[in-house]
Amino acid sequence: MLIHDYYPKVGGAQSLLRAQASKLCARGIEVDILTRGVAGEAAFEKIDGVSVYRLPAPKPKALASFSFLLSALPLMFRLKPDVVHAHEFISPATAAVLGNAILKLPMVVTPHRSGPLGDVQRLQNRSGGAYRLKEIRERANALVVISREIGEELVQADFPIERLHDIRNGVDTERYAPLAEDEKAALRRSMGLPVAVPIVIYSGRLALEKRIHHLLSVWPGIRKINPDARLLILGEGDQAHQLHSMATPGVQFLGAIDDVTPYLKAADIFVLPSAAEGLSISMLEAMSSGLAPIVTAVGGAPEVITHQQDGLLIAPDDLEQLETALQQLIESDAMTTQLGRAARDRVVARFSVDQSVDALADLYRTVSKQNSQ
Repeated sequence: MLIHDYYPKVGGAQSLLRAQASKLCARGIEVDILTRGVAGEAAFEKIDGVSVYRLPAPKPKALASFSFLLSALPLMFRLKPDVVHAHEFISPATAAVLGNAILKLPMVVTPHRSGPLGDVQRLQNRSGGAYRLKEIRERANALVVISREIGEELVQADFPIERLHDIRNGVDTERYAPLAEDEKAALRRSMGLPVAVPIVIYSGRLALEKRIHHLLSVWPGIRKINPDARLLILGEGDQAHQLHSMATPGVQFLGAIDDVTPYLKAADIFVLPSAAEGLSISMLEAMSSGLAPIVTAVGGAPEVITHQQDGLLIAPDDLEQLETALQQLIESDAMTTQLGRAARDRVVARFSVDQSVDALADLYRTVSKQNSQ
């Protein structure tokens, strides 16, 4: 598997790939991860039984991409994988294309996002991107489609529909599970969090497209009506300094958290005000944990959430809808509890990591068999 960043980098894609890789190994499929190296991290290590190779990627950006490609190709030659699975249409996909062209390695690619910030449109609008998109289209044996919106973009970009495979993201529904009320109260006490107040949580990158500044903009209005409400913001990113400067009473920035599980179990409401998404892992983790989700209707969210049935869907960049949804749930324990239970039921039924891993294992076997014929 090729991915731009991997654990201990914190993020939805990293969390998903780590879970999938370990479960694939448990099913007898050997997995090697090729990712960009980071200062202070080992060039090679085993994580959860998975071999992780961190390849040189010195700055600037162009040099990092070239160095990654230069290191990935001989390593793929040495490892001789049955299938190369690249994540995103950036340097990992380019490395997979080279592996296919030179080493005849079958390739699977997963685009992560749709829209102007998504994989297809970013390449279409980038110098040389049309050629790279053509190479991926012609060489990929299969593409993993994590949302209907991404699938539609791939079809519009002339990707053969027979090579598109709907495999939605999934999470560990046993690990991300709600607590009983007394257990939740005890957990809050142990974490230094107030027991009897509503807690809203955001977990993810602190990036512009996540629109966390919108969340911080409406928060004073929330506190005006509900002065005890708390907002926990988990994650790091290039917007961190600007967002910290917008903090008001009731807001806690907790930085990069290796294990978000206890924070999700301690919270009541999950909010994701993004302008663009693929199929958010943070959203699925929160829903599996029994939190009532407030999510913008972008990417795969409308496929997961039915408005007012297992969550609240709002329009992106609509601060009034965001504030109204937050007030609605903060002021109604019954609605929050009802939506949280329904949200968990939805994820358990359709978005468990085991379902995604089984589908991936079947796809790898099919692609490998096709290549050997």
